[in-house]
Amino acid sequence: MTSGHYTSETFTARNAVGYLLRCTLNLLQPRMEALFTDREFTFVQWCVLMQLRDGLANRAADISRNLNHDSGALTRVVDQLESRGLIERTRSTEDRRIVELALTLEGRRAVDASVPLVVDHVNRLLADFSREEIEMLVSMLRRMIDKLQEGEKGGQP
Repeated sequence: MTSGHYTSETFTARNAVGYLLRCTLNLLQPRMEALFTDREFTFVQWCVLMQLRDGLANRAADISRNLNHDSGALTRVVDQLESRGLIERTRSTEDRRIVELALTLEGRRAVDASVPLVVDHVNRLLADFSREEIEMLVSMLRRMIDKLQEGEKGGQP
């Protein structure tokens, strides 16, 4: 194991990984939400559809956890998406207490139609980065997520 990357004497919020990630999210989220102001659904709804499309989750509780979104508020989002025919709820065949979510064909079309909007915006934000820098950033973030998830499984904070 390597020695720490920070020291108590030199640690500052401005250069802390957590602060930088939070700052990035705080700046990015309103911009992403603004992309969807004239769309058929909100950015949060799009994120739910993407979770389903990409197989990251198929239950509201998992989506809520993945998006760090209040479970009650997420239930309302799911209700709205279902009432518009973009997703469907079904009971699990293995455990009838579990409700699984899935995209409808219309939901898949809607989310796929919005992907170019997001891709274009993200590409503009990343225009000053090389392909290698982006690949490295994604790789490092995935490693950090893996490390954090490993800690969750081991009961570490």
